[in-house]
Amino acid sequence: MAQLKILVLHGPNLNLLGTREPETYGSQTLADINAELIDLGESLGAELSTYQSNHEGELIDRLHLAGSNAFDGIIINPAAYTHTSVALRDALLAIDLPFIEVHLSNVHQREAFRHQSFLSDVASGIIAGFGSTSYTLALRGLVSQLQNK
Repeated sequence: MAQLKILVLHGPNLNLLGTREPETYGSQTLADINAELIDLGESLGAELSTYQSNHEGELIDRLHLAGSNAFDGIIINPAAYTHTSVALRDALLAIDLPFIEVHLSNVHQREAFRHQSFLSDVASGIIAGFGSTSYTLALRGLVSQLQNK
């Protein structure tokens, strides 16, 4: 089987991981999480490309590139855009790649406005509440799904 290509997208404020509200988001930095994912991806036969932006349009542009660059799937932590971005939803639907929605915290234990996601109903899966392990669970799940399709 050919090596899988997976895009990992991180939304706004995730560049502050490690210092931003560590009681909610943990002490690992985004660089730590990306390194762990890349290593795990290699062991699972997947090549990962990671990208973080605080700007909705840049995330959408990256999704469009994924759709035209032979990516097999996406892991996305849309962060606050989870609850606000119809544009991210439309981009994900337009490129028609399976994706896993990831959250470090359990959004359902937080403020009521965080309980609504514009992406969950079109995602292949949702993983939330396990800190940085949410990403590794998402990667394992997506790779399994792609290998079994």
